[in-house]
Amino acid sequence: MAEPILMPKLGQADEECTIVKWHKKVGDMVKKDETLLEISTDKVDSEIPSPATGRLAEIVVPEQQTVPVRTVIA
Repeated sequence: MAEPILMPKLGQADEECTIVKWHKKVGDMVKKDETLLEISTDKVDSEIPSPATGRLAEIVVPEQQTVPVRTVIA
């Protein structure tokens, strides 16, 4: 069963984030807590871990795109 990955909210004031780099490609196996992508806000850059172990089925939001928090990104 596919588990959607949502853009996290890093800070209280952050309403959107930019995907800087995907560390995995579609079809890659990912372990829980392994770095999946890097995101950027006005104040901080962060590595985001995978919420589960499995295969990355789809990337919905490509690198360098800015989207609101809680948007499905993969």
